[in-house]
Amino acid sequence: MSIITLTSDWGYRDSYLGAVKGAILKQIPGAVIVDVTHEVAKYNFRQAAFIIRNFYNDFPEGTIHLIGVMTEESDEYPHIVVRYKGQYFIGADTGVFALIFDEAPDEIIMLDIHLDTNYLTFSTRDRFVKAAAHIAMGKTLGELGFPRERLTQRMTLQPTVDGNSIRGNVIYVDSYGNAISNINESLFREVGQKRKFTLSFRGHRPEPIKESRSYGDMPEGEIVVLFGTHGFLEVAVNLGKAKDLLGLDLDAIVVITFND
Repeated sequence: MSIITLTSDWGYRDSYLGAVKGAILKQIPGAVIVDVTHEVAKYNFRQAAFIIRNFYNDFPEGTIHLIGVMTEESDEYPHIVVRYKGQYFIGADTGVFALIFDEAPDEIIMLDIHLDTNYLTFSTRDRFVKAAAHIAMGKTLGELGFPRERLTQRMTLQPTVDGNSIRGNVIYVDSYGNAISNINESLFREVGQKRKFTLSFRGHRPEPIKESRSYGDMPEGEIVVLFGTHGFLEVAVNLGKAKDLLGLDLDAIVVITFND
């Protein structure tokens, strides 16, 4: 039994999702298809990477993950299949893979698979599913194409430390309006040394904030700062939307300042 996950920006209005699922079931009868999300912002491979890196490890070894975001092939962004920690990832090498993995993959293959049509616009159905079927049959990745030495790298915003302050950016906003920053817990602990801190961002004056363990630790409508399962500092509003109430959208600056 093969497990195939789908992460895309297709939405649910058009035929794309049905076409891909149909192709999977034709080529891999009995496959378990898991729709992770089809509501990634259009062409936003960074958002797709954040989602995938936070769920793939919950799947069993051998799972095949299809990435249907920015799938058009080019010399710069070839189609590839990656084996990483016993799982397989298929998509265009836009930089999404380097954002998903923390270590070098075990194997990278640039796909050399014949397309059934002359149309190059639906790679997930016409090429990625074929690669998934090949893997599901237990065949080697090397038969799918040519080895690729490294993944495409993308510059990512990194938090900066200035004395007692950490300056970060919002890298993801979930469907609840919670703003997740690029400030990881280890950096927060290293700089903070268990000191109290203030939170500030554009349009909001600095105010003392207490780290919470859950959203319900604060009264309804109050700001919540915590570390979720993703390991990054998250700014939320209990039973509210930080995105709307605090103006925290993608790339917004978040500053944590620890007391002397």
